[in-house]
Amino acid sequence: MWIDHVQAHLIHFNPEKAETEIVYTHSNHPHLHTKAGVIGAGRAPEDVHYFDDIATKLKDALGILIVGPGFEKLELMKHLLTNYDAIAQKVKSIETVDHPSDAQLLAHARAYFLKADKLA
Repeated sequence: MWIDHVQAHLIHFNPEKAETEIVYTHSNHPHLHTKAGVIGAGRAPEDVHYFDDIATKLKDALGILIVGPGFEKLELMKHLLTNYDAIAQKVKSIETVDHPSDAQLLAHARAYFLKADKLA
């Protein structure tokens, strides 16, 4: 899966086929850093409902690769560890990746899991 603070692209795949699903945030904050009207550091709070929606869609995955450009992938992992330990245990790696197309993301994930399977 690829994630940022606005959307997550989940690609469920096997050797024969792949299915892409997009999950969108519930947040009304278009930007992560909103100084006006926010007490504290000025960072918009994490959207736990967004993370819960993602976790629900990942529950049947056998292995999970989380990629994305910023810190949202780490915030998701923290949320999984706190609230969805069984899903968190399926996460094989977290990587920084800019903004790939879904086809590029699928190719990256297939290569990652092929290499991981050969090492196992």
